[in-house]
Amino acid sequence: MAEKNRRPRVRRTVLGAAGVLVLAGLNAPAVYDFTSRTYHAYLIEQPSYKADHGHWSMVDVPPRFRINTIHAALLHTGKVLLIAGSGNNAKMFDSKTFRTVVWDPVRNTFKNVETPSDLFCAGHAQLPGGNLLVAGGTQRYETLKGDVKRAGGLMIVYNENPDRPKTLPEGTLFTGKESGKTFTSQVSVVVPRAEKKIDPDTGKATVTASSARVYVEATRQGARYQTGAQDQYRIKGLKGAEKRNVYGIAQKLSFDKKDFQGIKDAYEFDPVAEKYIKVDPMHEARWYPTLTTLEDGKVLSVSGLDEIGQVVPGKNEIYDPRKKDWEFVPRSRFFPTYPALFLAQGGKIFYTGSNAGYGPADKGRVPGLWDLDSGAFEEVPGLRDPQLLETSMSVLLPPAQKQRYMVIGGGGVGESPRSTERTDLVDLKADDPAFVAGPDLYAKARYPSAVILPDDTVLVTNGSGDYRGKGDSNVLKAAIYDPAANRFTEAAAPLVGRNYHSGGLLLPDGRVMTFGSDSLFSDKADSKPGVFDQRLELYTPPYLHQGGERPRLDERGDRRRTVELGGSTTYASPDAARIDRMRLIRPGSFTHVTNVEQRSLTLKFTKERDRVKVTLPDDPSLVPPGWYMLTAVDGRGVPSEAVWVKVPVSDDAESPKTTGKPPAPAL
Repeated sequence: MAEKNRRPRVRRTVLGAAGVLVLAGLNAPAVYDFTSRTYHAYLIEQPSYKADHGHWSMVDVPPRFRINTIHAALLHTGKVLLIAGSGNNAKMFDSKTFRTVVWDPVRNTFKNVETPSDLFCAGHAQLPGGNLLVAGGTQRYETLKGDVKRAGGLMIVYNENPDRPKTLPEGTLFTGKESGKTFTSQVSVVVPRAEKKIDPDTGKATVTASSARVYVEATRQGARYQTGAQDQYRIKGLKGAEKRNVYGIAQKLSFDKKDFQGIKDAYEFDPVAEKYIKVDPMHEARWYPTLTTLEDGKVLSVSGLDEIGQVVPGKNEIYDPRKKDWEFVPRSRFFPTYPALFLAQGGKIFYTGSNAGYGPADKGRVPGLWDLDSGAFEEVPGLRDPQLLETSMSVLLPPAQKQRYMVIGGGGVGESPRSTERTDLVDLKADDPAFVAGPDLYAKARYPSAVILPDDTVLVTNGSGDYRGKGDSNVLKAAIYDPAANRFTEAAAPLVGRNYHSGGLLLPDGRVMTFGSDSLFSDKADSKPGVFDQRLELYTPPYLHQGGERPRLDERGDRRRTVELGGSTTYASPDAARIDRMRLIRPGSFTHVTNVEQRSLTLKFTKERDRVKVTLPDDPSLVPPGWYMLTAVDGRGVPSEAVWVKVPVSDDAESPKTTGKPPAPAL
């Protein structure tokens, strides 16, 4: 009886087990995926894994401080400036809601900062005194053909009066003599006084009219308010001689696509007061410009879309932080927007060919060395896939004295789906510099971020396989490049996918922060709009997971010093005996796959008991003036927390020639 009763139970057990096996088979992919994720989550938290690959973690950002971070710069206070402006959000732009946040990574505190203009897509660079120059930004958002409601375009305003300039405020009305149609200016414009020359022989005066450009729109919507031919325009409100001397001329004013338009505004951000200080505006409006600090502390401003949405035609200018004003570079040179322009040893500007967008595919994209004074441009050949330079990342490899540069990833011009895993290297100290092949990146990637680390390696992270992450193509990978070995080593995978409008910075404690990402879509089918990723992430490299104490510098408290080029200074260190290297690292300033500020220099040093004496290089083209992080690295590659050193402007720094007049158009 007992045997009979047991058999049905066995049968039911067998049938139940079979059912479980069938269900498991049907759900095997899901079970495997769940198991893999669980194991990965376990693995990345293990000390041995962190020691080999590093570790990522999220920053806790309170909701009121979350912004669409477009730009990030490390300040000499150790805090990070996060700039959104309107944050690629047209509604924020229309409401004039512009955002800036200062983040303290040590205390993890945040502060909202009043933002005076839309600094979305500006340029920025570190200044000798410690302020951050921020120049350019957005005057108008892009409007696609079919969405344009009012006819508009370029109005050239002329002034034939040699005695005084003329300022026309925003909203000035221009009425065509032939068409009778009226257009209104979208921003204020200053038209310089006319040029007057007197012939010394005859005493006869010749007056040449000056001109300025302004974007105008029809006062009403509708196709009948557009024009199709050149016309001269009267300016409402002018009287007498001024009515004759100041006038406008425009070609077709239509419903064509309207590109983003730039502004001339410039500010210095004061890291101590934590506020923007307005300085003289640039001569040219710029949206997507690159700012590069020169050896005398002046700043070169290049490219960008102007006030009518065209790429600035080779009119480059220089900011003097002592005078707080701008002057033109005497000879023109055209570049696409956000070109990667580095101050190279010797004072020339090295253009790697990397850029972040607008400009013709066949103009201004060849790498080379640019002499600002003579205008000469020496092409540097050898770059593979030169048609895939847009949205690539470029970096001056450590140490900067070797003058070796790397170009990483990139894609085709515009909204091309093409991308590459290519890295190429060039040694500017070679007799005939030319790019050579480097090791492949972890994947084909547009928008990869590269951050120099104090142990002479470079963290490369993220990117996307397609334009702005289309097709759910974000690359959740990272690697560390060793220039000495010329190879990549796999790093821990980041937690957040990052593509357009993303970047990263080295922090004084040796960690790396990453920010941003602005995908067009959020799914593989490209059917759901993307959402800007406002999260900040921290990467702790393997060198901070080695165990034991980090080397220390200057624990006696004197942590901020001024040291001239070629000069020396001594720091107390209880770990002097095990210090293997000393590095001087310029704080980064990152936007749109571009960070031409970051550089790491090797320093000569001597050790004596509990002290270390460092000597700075004497070449101002290697060490542009400003604040730097000084880091000691031990034999294991473990860095100290940085102390800050201010390098003043050198008497030996050469100042580039400038002029008050714009150069002739670029060829």
